[in-house]
Amino acid sequence: MSRTAKGPASYFPSIEKKYGRPVAEWKDLIRSSPLTRHMELVSWLKTEHGIGHGHANALVAHTLAEDSGN
Repeated sequence: MSRTAKGPASYFPSIEKKYGRPVAEWKDLIRSSPLTRHMELVSWLKTEHGIGHGHANALVAHTLAEDSGN
């Protein structure tokens, strides 16, 4: 039985397809940014990398949760 991704991770296949980079690369970019607040990072991904709001939000939420151990 295959497991279906839930929450922010459910966006990852479409993010990779639409923007042509693996999710790990986006997470590395987020982690290397001097920004730390959720919405600052979302805005940065949208303006600097042309990512849509929902996709940017999912990437940031997942990355920050991972980094905080949640």
